Amino acid sequence: MVLIRWGVLWLLLPLASWAQKLPTRDEELFQMQIQDKAQFHDSSMLPDGAEISSYLFRDTSKRYFFVVEEDNTPLSVTVTPCDAPLEWKLSLQELPEEASGESSGEPEPLEQQKQQIINEDGTELFSYKGNDVESFMSSSSPSGLYQLELLSTEKDTHFKVYATTTPESDQPYPELPYDPRVDVTSLGHTTVTLVWKPSPTASLLKQPIQYCVVINREHNFKSLCAVEAKMTADDAFMMAPKPGLDFSPFDFAHFGFPSENGPGRERGFSGKPVPKMGRHIYSKAKVDIQKICIGNKNIYTVSDLKPDTQYYFDVFVVKVPSNTSTAYIGTFARTKEEAKQKTVDLKDGKVTDVFIKRKGTKFLRFAPVSSHQKVTFFVHSCLDIIQIQVRRDGKLLLSQNVEGVHQFQLRGKPKAKYLIKLKGNKKGASMLKILVTTRLHKQSFPSLPEDTRIKTFDKLRTCSSATVAWLGTQERNKFCIYRKEVDDNYNENQKKREQNQCLGPETRKKSEKVLCKYFHSQNLQKAVTTETIKGLQPGRSYLIDVYVIGHGGHSVKYLSKVVKTRKFC
Repeated sequence: MVLIRWGVLWLLLPLASWAQKLPTRDEELFQMQIQDKAQFHDSSMLPDGAEISSYLFRDTSKRYFFVVEEDNTPLSVTVTPCDAPLEWKLSLQELPEEASGESSGEPEPLEQQKQQIINEDGTELFSYKGNDVESFMSSSSPSGLYQLELLSTEKDTHFKVYATTTPESDQPYPELPYDPRVDVTSLGHTTVTLVWKPSPTASLLKQPIQYCVVINREHNFKSLCAVEAKMTADDAFMMAPKPGLDFSPFDFAHFGFPSENGPGRERGFSGKPVPKMGRHIYSKAKVDIQKICIGNKNIYTVSDLKPDTQYYFDVFVVKVPSNTSTAYIGTFARTKEEAKQKTVDLKDGKVTDVFIKRKGTKFLRFAPVSSHQKVTFFVHSCLDIIQIQVRRDGKLLLSQNVEGVHQFQLRGKPKAKYLIKLKGNKKGASMLKILVTTRLHKQSFPSLPEDTRIKTFDKLRTCSSATVAWLGTQERNKFCIYRKEVDDNYNENQKKREQNQCLGPETRKKSEKVLCKYFHSQNLQKAVTTETIKGLQPGRSYLIDVYVIGHGGHSVKYLSKVVKTRKFC
């Protein structure tokens, strides 16, 4: 034991103005040390029972040491590569003899012991090369000083290490079920449903966990550390490590300081010197990765994906207090291809009815048969707002949202072809009427005021009549009024069905018609008309509709209004 303590002292002396205490498994002291994690930032010593995060410069090895104090002790060392494959090996170091001579009985000077251990390769116990999370485990290890050496030959990278002498009780990482695969149970154009078996850490051990789902279009990930490294990757090198926090003293050789192996030299696994290096810059394209933590549910539907696109899906089970994680076996899937849209041909001067599914798209094509100076588009959205885009020979001319009736006029071009893209509303299905013409004489659709509400006058209500008013325009149009008795509990869903502005008066019963009249005013401030609807029953509710009819016979309905007659007069 004395030999081990002396051997460790030289590792700790260069790291501070006084020696640090050796990480121990005495629980009370261990918990105090782990809370002060800065103790291990500058140290080449691995704490017993805590995960550390660190970094590697490319082609420059890094060494960590771990002490096993007693023989026949269990030992587990786990290395997690983040964003690059690693080469690492674990070896048991031969400690120097206690004394340089029998007569003195005193230990060798620290510098001699230090140099002796550095020059010794020790007994190699385990080695690995790759980007998997890999572990060395032994149920009975001899006491001694263990050395972990890591190397990245691909690029500068981060990694994590966990070492413990009590692996059975620690259980640092969440467990995977006997079948750790992620399955795809449903596949759509823009959605994929994933399911996986629950972790025994939650189902049997009742420890708090959460699942994190990761979606990307490049490849599957083997650790959450790799995901986070990719998500935070910048166009240049990772955030520079800070001296005193992230460096060990040997790392200053990269910045012009002498190292312990000679001026500006460090040795890799092969024993050959690695040239002194500076900071490498890597240009990276940012990767589109989505990480969603969903609690303890083991089923999740990923939405808002692109059709006919391959995605990779990974699931990680994360221990909530410690934030350690384990990866399920990821999967991949290609979303369904969108059905090819049929393009509807429009005829000059003819109204076409169009139905669009919720969040759907429709394409229309207009090819005038003769040369033209202007093209006029009439669009009547029956329900909610829709989006229209117009391209002429591939060039975008118009992109606008439409509610109600709108008219657009574009400059013509000989032998031009027009492609109209209509995009529906997210709330529900959309209906509209569209007319395109190069021969505009009279408007097919009536002109409308900006405000198409119907106003009622409470003071003018009687037991048998109601007075309503609405706005007109400068053009002379025909207005028809209809009324229909409705229940007192007339709700919003019924009202929404009644708000279809494309349904004309021809769909109404003759008994519901009140009258038709013509109206216009050159002065828009005075373009208001009123009408008193008579023959109503006391205390009853009525749905009032006003239709304006254009020269081409096409009608547009104002917003419906419910009015209730007085019960007592």
